[in-house]
Amino acid sequence: MKLSARSRYGTRMMVDLAQNYAKGPIRLSSIAGREGLSRKYLEQLIIPLKKNGFIKSFRGPKGGHMLARPPEEISVGEIVKALEENTSLTACIDNPEVCDRTEFCPTRNVWAIATLAMFKKLNSISLTDIITKNMLLDD
Repeated sequence: MKLSARSRYGTRMMVDLAQNYAKGPIRLSSIAGREGLSRKYLEQLIIPLKKNGFIKSFRGPKGGHMLARPPEEISVGEIVKALEENTSLTACIDNPEVCDRTEFCPTRNVWAIATLAMFKKLNSISLTDIITKNMLLDD
């Protein structure tokens, strides 16, 4: 799996919301300006993030978006799963029908184990960890 712009930009947006968590709702235009991202693109990312319970939105002059849960309770793995269509390293992990070798492939389990390891690590990193740089490469 190659992380798409959806995951990379969506995570950046979520980190921005985490950095501003105590300030109340934040407008997408503010996030877009700080992050150098398109507001229109961020609008598309808000939909699955709201659907998965990570963001809540408010209308009106003081409206905007904010995290629905504290930043320490939201992991990068959750964000990636909400934004990516396919979260496995190979297509055959999620959809065995795409390969006629699935039943006897000697390497399929390797890719399944690697996918699990990747998400175990991503799930261990919270938005707070990113903000505080509380992550270790060798964990």
